[in-house]
Amino acid sequence: MSQTWIILGASSAMGRAFARKAAAQGADVILAARDKDDLDRTAADCLLRGAPCATPVLFDARDPKTFAAIYKAAQAKDGIVNAAVFVGSMAPQDDVDADPMIGDLTIQDSFTGPVNFLHGLAPLMESRKGGTVLGIGSVAGDRGRIGNYTYGAAKAGFHTYLSGLRNRLNRSGGHVVTVKPGFVDTAMTWGIEGMFLVASPDQIANDLWNAHVKRKNTLYTPFFWRYIMAIIKSIPEPIFKKLSV
Repeated sequence: MSQTWIILGASSAMGRAFARKAAAQGADVILAARDKDDLDRTAADCLLRGAPCATPVLFDARDPKTFAAIYKAAQAKDGIVNAAVFVGSMAPQDDVDADPMIGDLTIQDSFTGPVNFLHGLAPLMESRKGGTVLGIGSVAGDRGRIGNYTYGAAKAGFHTYLSGLRNRLNRSGGHVVTVKPGFVDTAMTWGIEGMFLVASPDQIANDLWNAHVKRKNTLYTPFFWRYIMAIIKSIPEPIFKKLSV
């Protein structure tokens, strides 16, 4: 059966790497982001890698009016429709503390925008009796930390939504993977001090594809972040609130 992948945030390093992976697997790709020139380049690359069709579509998580063109492109495809959601932003917490409106944009990019899009896509996936959603959350959503708790809260909310959507789509044959990456070599992490064990976007893309195939419920990537976060979550609150982590 033919497969189509909607890739939200296809201009991001992880989104671009996953688009290449899906193309190499012979899937159609619908590439959605704000940078049209970048989307055109990625579409051409995906065609060379084996995608039968690569469709660039402008998308902004803050503007629901941009969702309709993606839904229309997906409805025109036969077979199973999947979605990989890479959109998000992480403003420095100091900036958010100085101007809470910046935090609101982080929440729109990382939580409410992706949720609104997926809620509009869900009926199509249900009607096709299948499909996978790869929802890119973050290990930051596992526990609120002083350095990025607004971003962490947005991702925690996204994790909870994905859990409920997984329950819903399971009834019609679909599936949802909650993805919790650690540090990845992307524009979001460039210049941040204290980065360690940084993964490449291609490594993440391979992990995502395997999680899709195996229908995993939750994926920590790279795998060792599951154990790092288990330790962080186990620290008692009276101690944790005194730490600068």
